[in-house]
Amino acid sequence: MAEIIQEEKRQKGGKKRPRRGVARVDMTPMVDLMALLLTFFMLTTAFNKPKIMVITMPEKDNKPHDQPKIDAKRTLNILLGDSDRVYYYMGIADPNKPLPTLIKTNFSKDGLRRLLLEKNRALFTKIVDYKSARAKGRIVVADTTAENYIKQLKIDDNVGPIVLIKPDVKAKYKDVVATIDEMSICNIASYAIVDLSPTEKDMLKSAPR
Repeated sequence: MAEIIQEEKRQKGGKKRPRRGVARVDMTPMVDLMALLLTFFMLTTAFNKPKIMVITMPEKDNKPHDQPKIDAKRTLNILLGDSDRVYYYMGIADPNKPLPTLIKTNFSKDGLRRLLLEKNRALFTKIVDYKSARAKGRIVVADTTAENYIKQLKIDDNVGPIVLIKPDVKAKYKDVVATIDEMSICNIASYAIVDLSPTEKDMLKSAPR
């Protein structure tokens, strides 16, 4: 609070002049307002930070014979359609063979997450047990060492599912992000975003809504 005080000297032999009022400027409301605005902008800036998910995509290879072979028994295909529709099937859809049946699921914990946990139970259990041992102090290592150990567990995994995420052109962006989130939650070691094949597009069109 700032105050401006003016005092007048009494002149000798003169009459006592009436004292003028004290000029006082109260800065308290302005300081309060400034603090309020500062707090507001600090909080809204933190809330508006963009959420970025980094995805490293391989370069497109036009040589099919050089593409790595994927074990069909471990391949889990997740097809994303319009209106938040999500389906899955195991194996490969070969148009020259009887096509697999698309199974409809959803993004709830009893839908896609339960499916991924069931398929990835072995690796998921190893990682959860390791994190639990660290939390209880049975294993004392640095964070970097723990992250490298978990990465190595994922590299060495040879029984978990290889998930292929295949969004349709009408699929929503948030559904793709939600599916990738489930990969992280369920500790899926191998997954990729790929295009739908013509056969899978037909399967998706004829799938029950």
